[in-house]
Amino acid sequence: MRQTSVADDVTRAAVELFAAQGYANTSVQQIVEAAGVTKGAMYHYFESKDDLLFGIYDRLLAMQKRRMDDIVARGGAVDDVLRAVCIDVMETSIASLQEGTVFFRSAHMLSAPRQQEVTRRRREYNDEFAALLERGQSEGLYRTDIPRSVLIAHFFSDTHYLPQWYSPEGPEDATLVAEQLTDLFLRSIRA
Repeated sequence: MRQTSVADDVTRAAVELFAAQGYANTSVQQIVEAAGVTKGAMYHYFESKDDLLFGIYDRLLAMQKRRMDDIVARGGAVDDVLRAVCIDVMETSIASLQEGTVFFRSAHMLSAPRQQEVTRRRREYNDEFAALLERGQSEGLYRTDIPRSVLIAHFFSDTHYLPQWYSPEGPEDATLVAEQLTDLFLRSIRA
């Protein structure tokens, strides 16, 4: 077994168990049994169950931030860039529904330092998103009668609510849903 696959196997097992029965109701023993590894192997990659929960969200947030940075770096008209960012965060959130479910149900159980780190990382993403909105507002594209923080909350509430209703087995295609929710958002913020 490759070393990197042990961490992936443990993470995958933890996500499935946390999503099915909750973080608090899942033991380390259940995780290692589901992953087919020893506790020692798990603890080689994760210091604690808290570290594992943080790692689940960290992977998702790091990937989404990296993708956003790439989209912004390519440049282009702000409306096109914002649209691409919105679609991307929707698609990656849909692709990671279990991870999102686990995080939003269990984030309050992270240790205080981990919660602070999550807040800091989410703030970085939020600030870059806000900068795109601000650029669009300065170009007269987006409304200024509503605080930017409310516009941002409007979009991300849709993103965070996805695990409550979206099903990959359902009739809605992930890309189409991402495009539709993005278009609804962009229309709602037009000047």
